[in-house]
Amino acid sequence: MSAAAARRRKQLAKKAAARADSGGSEEDDPVTLRLNTLLADTANSDESTAYEALQLAQSQVRRGVKTGKYTDATDLAYTVGLSLLEKHGRVSVASQLLAELVRVLNETHTDCTAEWVKRMCGLDSAYRDALERDAAMATDERDRLGRLHLKFLRSALKWSEVLGTVRFGDCALHELLGRHCWRMSKRAPSLLDEEGGASTDEEAEEADMEDYEEDEDISALSLRCEAVTHLALSEKPDILAEHLKTLPAPTPEEIKSGHVCPPAERDSLLTRSVLVLAAVENLRDANVLLRAYMSDIEGRDSETLRKSYMSKTDGVAPSHVIFCCMVLRTCEKSAKTGPLYSWLLRSFNSELTKIYKPDVIKAYTTKIGKVYFNIQPPPSMMSTLENMMGMMGGGGMGRNKGDGGAPGGMNPAMMQAMMQQMQGM
Repeated sequence: MSAAAARRRKQLAKKAAARADSGGSEEDDPVTLRLNTLLADTANSDESTAYEALQLAQSQVRRGVKTGKYTDATDLAYTVGLSLLEKHGRVSVASQLLAELVRVLNETHTDCTAEWVKRMCGLDSAYRDALERDAAMATDERDRLGRLHLKFLRSALKWSEVLGTVRFGDCALHELLGRHCWRMSKRAPSLLDEEGGASTDEEAEEADMEDYEEDEDISALSLRCEAVTHLALSEKPDILAEHLKTLPAPTPEEIKSGHVCPPAERDSLLTRSVLVLAAVENLRDANVLLRAYMSDIEGRDSETLRKSYMSKTDGVAPSHVIFCCMVLRTCEKSAKTGPLYSWLLRSFNSELTKIYKPDVIKAYTTKIGKVYFNIQPPPSMMSTLENMMGMMGGGGMGRNKGDGGAPGGMNPAMMQAMMQQMQGM
């Protein structure tokens, strides 16, 4: 061995011994030193500097995972990501590190604790603040970063479902995702715009699509449907009602009997929300939401709506509010009211089939029939139904067919008693 090689080996051994004596600290590691220097220099920060910090952080995170230092790896990804947002305002670069953070949390099987949920809320707030501070950012870039944050929140929610203690995912993360979906819906194209034909700028349209899955619907209606689903699962019915209140009232065409257009968006989102809550056995929040809707949002007289629901000659379509009331009252009774539930679905079928993605609505009503009234779907559907309900933590519902074909018809006495109970709401 040459003298130079011997000296080099002695130097490395000395550094390793010093690191071991200091408890394994890596503060003298050149990569860590360079990373800390970049993060500390906020005055001369630019995109290239932030990207260098990103690369260094990613390498340190991966090294931490490989060496089994999982806590160090996840903490580093979080602290560097937060610094890039709060101190440097580099949203695009930080979004890549946030995606890496969720991957590492899943890869290392890090539990979803209250502390990590608090951290996720902090990252969400810092991300939105950084976007708002950059007033010069182009609209297309702002939309792209919004979509990347949407993917991050979906991934974080899925992680909380798999490695947390709350069914369908943490409530706080559901609220973050629901609010972000609603904000995104204000900037997204309407469903009619998407169906109207080719865009005048095909290249821009292709660029917008690159952040979505191939078959993902990016319309405003789709995002609002996702938003109300997550807000319902966040157990914040008051916040959900506040969002529904911002939508316009139904038009005469939308409440006309036999209408061919979809129901009013506000009404259909209420129905979707109530069915979601009933499907996950949260009748408490479903009732809170419905009472808030009837007292603060619905402008039509409740008594008139009740009478109209049973009338076939007034030329008005069945009311979504009354349907939701009757579903909840039925679910609060015994399983013997299954035939009444089946009649409710049949009587409201013309509205349910016109709601956005009626197959998802069908899945909700099927689950409700199974949970409350023991109306079993066909055996071939059982696994599909359970898998579909398991996907709620990820922000979507799968396809489902059939409602189990519950036997029996409506009991007029039950119907009359229910209508009398509804007068007290």
